[in-house]
Amino acid sequence: MDFTSQDIAVIEQALQIAIRSQSESGKAQSYQEVLSKLKLRASAAMTSSHLAFQDGFRFDYDDSTDLE
Repeated sequence: MDFTSQDIAVIEQALQIAIRSQSESGKAQSYQEVLSKLKLRASAAMTSSHLAFQDGFRFDYDDSTDLE
């Protein structure tokens, strides 16, 4: 399942709210672990997608044949 950056921001915000509102430290710790994993993976995804555009190649797939 692919998440957009907006999806990740919403999930991150929900986890932060859950951490702040949780009185049980065990549950808050679980939420914090998931939040840390989310941030790590989102950061890695942004880095790898950024590197994908540094190869110097760009493709234009608009190959319309009705240009007469």
